[in-house]
Amino acid sequence: MQKAGGIIALIAGIFGVIAALFTLFVGGVGGALEAEGANTVIGLGWGGVLFSFLCIIFGAIAMGATTKKPGILLIVSAIGGAILGGTFVAFPMILAFVGGVLSLFVKKAAPASVA
Repeated sequence: MQKAGGIIALIAGIFGVIAALFTLFVGGVGGALEAEGANTVIGLGWGGVLFSFLCIIFGAIAMGATTKKPGILLIVSAIGGAILGGTFVAFPMILAFVGGVLSLFVKKAAPASVA
């Protein structure tokens, strides 16, 4: 389950980066047209890039982890990305949250047999 959670988080992080770049593009166009609130949209885009990259990193770590810490950090970064990343980034962060929950189910290593 933890490997599947890590893979899901990696995919969500990649889609989150794409969504964050789209948000940055929209904010840049708004800034060029001197639209009100364009700087806020650009800030949301950078927040989405940051948290999407964190989801990619923690998803990769969670695939081979033996503890629950990467899963917890993945859930925290998914929630942060959903809040600070904007609307387009929030949808992939839901998928990253599911990946974080799946990566919490870590199988305990079997004790080594003494032969």
